[in-house]
Amino acid sequence: MPTSRPLPVLLTLVLAGIAFSLSQTLVVPALPALATEYDASTSAVSWVLTGFLVSASIATPIVGKLGDLYGKGRMLTVVLALFSAGAVINALAGSIEVVIAGRVLQGVAGGVFPLAFGIIRDTFPREQIPGGLSIISAIFGIGGGIGLPLSGVIVDNLDLQWLFWISLIALPAAFTAHRLIPPSPPVENTRVDWLGALVLSGALAGILLGVSQGSEWGWGSPANVLAIGAGLALTAAFVALEARVAQPLIELRVLRQRSVAATNLTGFLVGLAMFSSFLILPQFAQAPERTGYGFGFSVTQAGLLLMPTALAQLAAGPIAPRLAARIGFRGLLSLGTLVIACSFAINTFAHGEPWELIVGGILLGSGITFAFASMANLIVDAVPQSEVGIATGINTVMRTVGGSFGAAAATAILTASELEALPLPTEGAYTAAFAFSCGAGILALLASRLVPAGPRPGRLAEAPVKA
Repeated sequence: MPTSRPLPVLLTLVLAGIAFSLSQTLVVPALPALATEYDASTSAVSWVLTGFLVSASIATPIVGKLGDLYGKGRMLTVVLALFSAGAVINALAGSIEVVIAGRVLQGVAGGVFPLAFGIIRDTFPREQIPGGLSIISAIFGIGGGIGLPLSGVIVDNLDLQWLFWISLIALPAAFTAHRLIPPSPPVENTRVDWLGALVLSGALAGILLGVSQGSEWGWGSPANVLAIGAGLALTAAFVALEARVAQPLIELRVLRQRSVAATNLTGFLVGLAMFSSFLILPQFAQAPERTGYGFGFSVTQAGLLLMPTALAQLAAGPIAPRLAARIGFRGLLSLGTLVIACSFAINTFAHGEPWELIVGGILLGSGITFAFASMANLIVDAVPQSEVGIATGINTVMRTVGGSFGAAAATAILTASELEALPLPTEGAYTAAFAFSCGAGILALLASRLVPAGPRPGRLAEAPVKA
């Protein structure tokens, strides 16, 4: 049922998206402080991030499917309530184990983005759908970009519990979602493929665990090989299972569509480049000046160095639909990946002054917004309305998995070459990491050209809505 108040609904979805995306990166700079606060080892405290990512990757496609079946507004209210409960558990926790449990519970809100995309598709006027999808897509990166500098401010000036109390901004979003979002179109005679959901969960958990813990366990260690191998085996089992059940969790024919498959590949590569930058830039800025390259910044100063990236994402959000009206969403996706590649190309050769990293960050933020905005629109326009939640959920998972690969690859590059006098990476290691991210951007550009050209947003209102 179309809503008569799309703006309040959009603001609700924006607040929900910010709450989740903030929590993705807010703890990253604070991990050493959390280890000290709870007297935990580096290995243990890393699960504050790993547990969240694994939970989010598992929940995202499943929650998206449940939203398709039982109501997106209803599911959004539920996951935001669970997310808020996890925040309270984290803030009151007395041990690192309780914090990890709370973060795993918060990861369920990974379904916020596929639910938001589906709500916009279901309830917004046709001509407002591209703009709404673009704004929500931008929030995925904006919240993550804001989380890094905000974390530094909290670590340096406030109690660490505020890293978690801030997540309660999800509560007003849960309340307004319950009150404002109209019911989703009914889906009759449909059930959830829980066996498929279980197998998919195991596949995602195995791959993500192996990648995120690769540097800790050792890439060739039995635990790492077993985790990734089991994940890949379960992925193959999931594909075989979905091809045989009457009502699969994911219609594989939808994911095999060229537009969906190419967009997901691009999403993986963009996530790889984006999350590697979240790791590279703060470490580079905080390196002491005696290394010959670092700026000796505090956690707060290093985080503020990334603020222009978030501001560029915010500024590029309203521009994205206008550009897409001229060049199409495939063109916008290619433009975004090109700008991302250029940002890292600049910093590969120019990173001796803070302003050079700021210029690269502004380009990176703009490119991320253009890429994410176009991906959501390409997916939503390509799949039936009943598959929007699961299809956009898989795209979100691809970004998250790509981000995990990016962070792991950047860590491996930086630890491969260290200074003789200090246990810190050499400048050449950072140059190689920037070049790696530039290469990911170039591959994303090539993948974006595999997406078939479609109608421009200005013509979408004249096209029939797929059912």
